Amino acid sequence: MNNAVNNPVWSGTWVAERLGLELVGDDKLTDLLGLALRRNPKRAHLLVSNVLGKHVPQSPSVVYGYGFALGRRVRELLGTEEAASAVVLGYAETATGLGHSVADGVGLAPYLHSTRRPVAGVAAAGGFEESHSHATSHLLLPEDPALLVGDGPLVLVDDEFSTGNTVLNTIRDLHERYPRRRYVVVALVDMRSAADLGRLEDFAREIGAEVDLVAAASGTVRLPAGVLEKGQELVARYESAAGEWGLVAPRGGAAYRHSPAPLKNGAGDADFSSTPSGARGTARPATTDPHPAVGRISRVELCWPRGLPDGGRHGFTPQHRIRLERALPAMAARLAEALPEDAHRVHILGFEELMYAPLRLARELEQVVDAEVRYSTTTRSPVLAVDDPGYAIRSRIAFPAHDDPADGPGERYAYNVAGAGFDAVVAVVDSAADTPELHAPDGLLAQLAAHAPQVLLAVVPSYVPEPLYVPERPAMLPEPLRGPAFSSYPPEEVGWLLQDLSDVTLEAPTEEREEAIQSGGAHYAESLPVEYQPSEQYQELFHAALEESAARLALAVGAVTEIVLAERSPRPVLVSLARAGTPVGVLMRRWAQFRHGLDLPHYAVSIVRGRGIDANALRWLAAHHDPSDVVFVDGWTGKGAITRELADAIKEFEASDGISGFDPEIAVLADPGSCVRTYGTREDFLIPSACLNSTVSGLISRTVLRTDLVGPHDFHGAKFYRELAGTDVSVDFLDAVAARFPEVADAVTAQVKELLSGDREPTWEGWAAVERISEEYGIHDVNLVKPGVGETTRVLLRRVPWKILARQGAGADLDHVRLLAEQRGVPVEEVTELPYTCVGLIHPRFTRGATGADGKAVAV
Repeated sequence: MNNAVNNPVWSGTWVAERLGLELVGDDKLTDLLGLALRRNPKRAHLLVSNVLGKHVPQSPSVVYGYGFALGRRVRELLGTEEAASAVVLGYAETATGLGHSVADGVGLAPYLHSTRRPVAGVAAAGGFEESHSHATSHLLLPEDPALLVGDGPLVLVDDEFSTGNTVLNTIRDLHERYPRRRYVVVALVDMRSAADLGRLEDFAREIGAEVDLVAAASGTVRLPAGVLEKGQELVARYESAAGEWGLVAPRGGAAYRHSPAPLKNGAGDADFSSTPSGARGTARPATTDPHPAVGRISRVELCWPRGLPDGGRHGFTPQHRIRLERALPAMAARLAEALPEDAHRVHILGFEELMYAPLRLARELEQVVDAEVRYSTTTRSPVLAVDDPGYAIRSRIAFPAHDDPADGPGERYAYNVAGAGFDAVVAVVDSAADTPELHAPDGLLAQLAAHAPQVLLAVVPSYVPEPLYVPERPAMLPEPLRGPAFSSYPPEEVGWLLQDLSDVTLEAPTEEREEAIQSGGAHYAESLPVEYQPSEQYQELFHAALEESAARLALAVGAVTEIVLAERSPRPVLVSLARAGTPVGVLMRRWAQFRHGLDLPHYAVSIVRGRGIDANALRWLAAHHDPSDVVFVDGWTGKGAITRELADAIKEFEASDGISGFDPEIAVLADPGSCVRTYGTREDFLIPSACLNSTVSGLISRTVLRTDLVGPHDFHGAKFYRELAGTDVSVDFLDAVAARFPEVADAVTAQVKELLSGDREPTWEGWAAVERISEEYGIHDVNLVKPGVGETTRVLLRRVPWKILARQGAGADLDHVRLLAEQRGVPVEEVTELPYTCVGLIHPRFTRGATGADGKAVAV
C-alpha cells in the first residue's frame, strides 16, 4: 500500500485485516481512501475520504482543489458552449461542498444540492432515496423552480460512485419531470463492482439520454462472504469494550493528520500521500473524556453579505459566487484577527450540509495566516472510532443535534478533531443551528472546548427564500419596443422599455423650454427640444472624429465590458439609460459576443433627474430577469447627478415594491467625474455619439415623463423620428467601433488587468469642480454647469449656452464644440486647471431675453 514515510500504515489496514476486505484499483486509491466501520444494517464498512473534508481534517486548498479540478474536467468534456448551460446538483450531506466546488470549476453553472432539512414555504421540486445511507430521504428545494428546467447538461456530484443506485434514482425522478439530453456523473472515486459497470450504459439507453462519468480515481472493494455480520460483531465488541460508544478520544490521544501533495498545476488528477502521526500503541476504542470543557469559547462576527445564500440548498448562482468572492477576504480577516496570536494549528469545522461556506472561509484563511489550517465538518453518520494508525477514524466527539431536525433529536459527530492538537477550532454553523443545544454543557461547543484552548463560533445567516413577488395588480406591462417598428437598431440589439409617443407633438423652442425649466414652470422631461439638424460641415466633423477615435472607443468598450463580466455577473443583463447609454450598451453587447460568444440581453430604460428611474421598467425587469444580474449602463459621467439619482431611486423602489437585488452602480464608457467604479477610462475625450442627438441613437428622442401622457402603470415615453432616416448614422457608428475590436483585443486585456489591480474608488472630483465653477462664475446652481465633452455638447445642442470653458491645449476632441459654439455665438474661454476637457455653462438668466432674435447668446 502506498503511504507516507512518517507512517507506512494505510488507514484502511485495520478494517481490511479484520474483515478480509481488499481495496483494488488505481495506485492512488489508498491515498484518497481509508476504511472504518459503522453501525449500519445495510453496509458494514465505510470508505473514508482523505480529500473530502468530512471525516478527516484536511488542508482546505486540497479539498477545494479536488472539486474544482473535477469541475474543470467536466468543462473539458462538455465543451465551453455546453458547459455554459449546465446545472450542477450535489448530494446531501457529504457532497454538498464537493458539488459546489465542481460547479465553480465548470464555470458559469448554477448549483443546487439536495437537503434533508424541509424549509417552510419552499415547495419541493423533486426528491429521491439513497438506499445505503443512514438517512435516506433527499429533497430538492430550489428557490427558482426553473433551475431544473432546461435542455443543458445536468451534472450530478457525489463523493463515491458505487452501485449507482442513488444517481439512477435521481436521474429517473428528474428525467420524468425535466427531461434532458445529457447527464454527467462526477465522483471522487468510482467504486463500482464488475457487475455494476454496465448499468450506467444500459440506463442511458433506457431513458434515451447520454450519461457520462468523471472520477478522480477508480477501483472496487472485494468483500468476502459474511462481511456484514462480521463487521456488526466487530462493532458490537468494540462498543462493549468502551462501555458505550465513546464520545471522544482520550485527552492527548492520537493526532491524525493527512498531508496529501498539492494538485498538479491546479487541475486534473493529483498524487497524494497520507501522513498519520502520533500515538501508535495497541488499538483501543475511543472513550468518554472525563474532563470538563476548559477552552475559551467566544463568537466572531463574519458580517456575511446580506441576502447571500449560505450554500446551495435553494440554489447558488454565478452572481452569488461573485458576491461571495468579494466578501471572503474581509471575512477571513475577521477570523484571523480573532485567533490567538500563538495559534499554530487551526481547525475550521463546518456543519453537516453547510460545507461550502466554511470550506471557502478556511481556504481564504489559509492564505493569510502563518498557522496550519485544516478543515472538516460535523456529520449525522455514526462511525466506530478506534485509536489505531491503520484506522481512518481515530477519535470521535458526539453531541446532541442542535438544529431542531425534522426527523427528531439525535446524536451528531465530529471525527478526528479530538486529540489532534489544534490550538483553535472555529465552528461554522448556520443561524438555524445556533440554538441553546449548541451552547449546552454537553453541546458541540463545550465538547470542542475540552480539546482546544480557543473555540470560536462563526454563524452564517440561514438563507430562506422570500416568497416570489406577486404584484397587487395583474402584470399588464407590454413587451419591449424593438426596431424596425421603434428605432433604427436591429431588434436583437436592444429592447426599449418605453411607450411610443411618436404621434404626440412634444417639441418646443429651446429658449421657451429653458425659461420654463429655470423658472420652475415645467420639468425638462415634459417636453423635447427641436432636433438639431447638423450642417454638412458638422457631419463631416462627426465622421472625422469617429475615424479618429473609433479605436480608443473600442478599447474603452472592451475594458468596461470585461470588468462587468469579471466583477458584476458572468451573464449580465445590460440596461442602458436612454438615450446616451444605449449606443454604449449595444457596443458592450457586441463586445461580449465578439470576445466570449455571449448573447447578452439588452434593454433601454428612462431615468429622469429629480423624478428617478422608471419604476415600471424595473418591475418588468424583475419579472423577467434576476435583478442581481442587471447592470445599468450609461455613456459617461459628468458631475455624477445621474449616479446619485439612480442610487436614490433604487433605494426608494426597494422600499415601495419590496423587490431587492438591483445594483445602482452604473457602468460607463468614460468616468471623467470619478463617480463610479466600473468604467472603461477616466479620460474626458470625445465620444462621437455625443456629437449628435437621435441620429446616432437609433432615431429615438430623449425620454418624456408627463402625467397626461404617462400613467402610473405606463412606461415613460419617447418618440421615434422616422423622418430623419436619411441622416441616420446610428448603425454606422456601431459598426465603425466594432470593426476595431480585433485590433484592440490585446490592449483591452492589459488595460483590464491594470484597472482591476488599481484603485477605482470614486473621488467625486468632478462634483467638487462643478461646485467651484458654479461659485466662481456667479451661477450658484450646479444644474447649470455641465462638465465634460458629452455634457458640453448637449448644452450646445439642447439648452441655452452662456459660455464654454475649455482646458488649455485641448485639441481635436473639441473641434465640434468650437464649431457649435461659433454657430450659436457662444464664447469659448480657455482655462488652465480644469479636470475636464471642457465645461458647458447654461445661461443663468432664464428669460427669453437671454438670447437675441437670431437665437445667439447675449452677454450678461
